[in-house]
Amino acid sequence: MGVLSNFRGSRAAHNAQGGEELPTLANGSSSSLVPKKKWSNFLPLFVALVVIAEIAFLGRLDMAKNAAMFDSLADMFHKSSPATTEFEMIGDGDLVIEKPHERLAEAEETCEEWLGKQDAVNYSRDFEKDPVLVSGADKEWKTCGVGCKFGYNHGKNPDAAFGIPQATEITSVLRSMESAQYYAENNIAQARRRGYKIVMTTSLSSDVPVGYFSWAEYDIMAPVQPKNESALAAAFISNCGARNFRLQALEALERENIKIDSYGGCHRNRDGRVDKVETLKRYKFSLAFENSNEEDYVTEKFFQSLVAGTIPVFIGAPNIQEFSPSRNAILHIRELEDVKIVAKTMKYIAENPDVFNQSISWKYEGPSDSFKALVDMAAVHSSCRLCIHLATMIQEQEEKGPDFKKRPCRCNKGSETVHHLYVRERGRFYMESIFLRSGSLTLKGLESAVLMKFKSLKHVPIWKQERPLSLRGADELKIYRIYPVGFTQRQALYTFKFQGDADLKNHIERNPCAKFEVIFV
Repeated sequence: MGVLSNFRGSRAAHNAQGGEELPTLANGSSSSLVPKKKWSNFLPLFVALVVIAEIAFLGRLDMAKNAAMFDSLADMFHKSSPATTEFEMIGDGDLVIEKPHERLAEAEETCEEWLGKQDAVNYSRDFEKDPVLVSGADKEWKTCGVGCKFGYNHGKNPDAAFGIPQATEITSVLRSMESAQYYAENNIAQARRRGYKIVMTTSLSSDVPVGYFSWAEYDIMAPVQPKNESALAAAFISNCGARNFRLQALEALERENIKIDSYGGCHRNRDGRVDKVETLKRYKFSLAFENSNEEDYVTEKFFQSLVAGTIPVFIGAPNIQEFSPSRNAILHIRELEDVKIVAKTMKYIAENPDVFNQSISWKYEGPSDSFKALVDMAAVHSSCRLCIHLATMIQEQEEKGPDFKKRPCRCNKGSETVHHLYVRERGRFYMESIFLRSGSLTLKGLESAVLMKFKSLKHVPIWKQERPLSLRGADELKIYRIYPVGFTQRQALYTFKFQGDADLKNHIERNPCAKFEVIFV
């Protein structure tokens, strides 16, 4: 504190000049040796020190944020003293005059760090504390990617409700696994006209699809058993009044000398009191005939045939190939006129073991990535996916507010721009940040950034515990699709694709802080 002592000595010199008694120093010598100066010479210094001391007393001096004020005070001090000094506060308002030093420059912030702070706007609703509430069955999904409850809470209106739309703000939900050809209200367009905000049907174009496929429900990779039945195919058909041509097709196959063991109520020639899947395992072919030919309407008839290791002969959804585990795994009767060629193919396959083995090779080699991507969707229960959909809608509505519109979402540094994007795995709710520089604003750059992010998190795909052990693979992540949040599963899996790097760039330009979902296989 030698500097502070010097300051006190200067004040003693001033007293001496004013004719007051000079204080005696500790060694007993007189302070009269200090040169005399006029009071006016110290007035600027005194004013500066008083101002600073008062601010220090209040504890409000912020050296970083008040640099301009500090500089002006320092300039005042420079005018009254040749020494270049700075002032700092320590303890409880003690004033210390330090020796000259240079300020440390703040560490330069990267665009990624800056965007991470500037774009971090908190949503008003915490779904862990205030879960999505859907009136219906009393159930809580503890493993869901977002807080999710089904039931009733007398102190709170639900976010959504099943049933006929009411004249309220509550989101109405239609859920059904029946064909729209039998239940017209399941048609998506008609459901919208009736006031349903969310549609859950077997259609992959619905908001939250509820398909019959599932790794957990069907042991799709079950081993193939010997095909020791004399009949080529087995059939389990009980609804004889179907609105398509499936009964006519069965009869037409028999006219083409295809022997069929029928266990169902229609054309029965075998005792139907059997285990369906275990029975199918003994046949080379199974007649997986749906009761309507509707897109995406593919029921247990088809998936049980896959479990049994037979070749499904299919009538139903015109896009059944999208549900096939491999290219040659099924035979499709699109129209009644196809029966002859299908019957001929069945005979050829049955007579050539190598051809049959090729048709069911997916059982040994694994199904296609497209099949895995489809069935993996069901690794998250449709009720949980409904809650994720609702929570996403709630947040998207809030993102229209002023706080979110203030987000920069990009950072310019020299000739380069860094874009802030968000991504999550399908079936999860919370987003992860990724950053794309203008030089990497490409489809390949997006994929690389997504992989890098999730690898750094040691991410485990959501389907890992659902798939059969033989299909879980190693720890490597493989991307099947990246698509904008809000797209239907039909778009995500089959119809959407960025038309080159320019299309991706335009999308990001039009959608600041763009959000994506990724499907890993």
